[in-house]
Amino acid sequence: MSQDLGKQAADSGIRYFLISFVDLFGVLRAKLVPAAAIGQMQRDGAAFAGFSTHLDLTPADPDMFAMPDPASLIQVPWKPELGWLAADVHINGKPVEHAPRHVLKRQLAAAEAAGYRLKTGVEAEFFCIAPGRAGSGRR
Repeated sequence: MSQDLGKQAADSGIRYFLISFVDLFGVLRAKLVPAAAIGQMQRDGAAFAGFSTHLDLTPADPDMFAMPDPASLIQVPWKPELGWLAADVHINGKPVEHAPRHVLKRQLAAAEAAGYRLKTGVEAEFFCIAPGRAGSGRR
């Protein structure tokens, strides 16, 4: 283990961790884990029933394990006793190749091999709505 999440929790006052991954529909899936159990989760992963996570699995598939990425740890600013972790999902010790995070990692590696570096940005859009105004689009 490169980073001891249990020690990080003790040093930072984290009492719980959210171990998270994204399914094929872009839905964030997570398991809330007490800090006392994070060492085991870091070693073995957090178990999920794969067929219920929209990763194109069936009830016949074995459980999958979300392996938390310690480098992704964010202490939630508005709830500092909570630490959020991104995770890579595995079945039988092998990555679920079509899971979004694994796909992204492969694309990043391919871009780097081709001499590119992927950059992203956020386009923040919002609407200002005034009470009592009709939605005609005119001012």
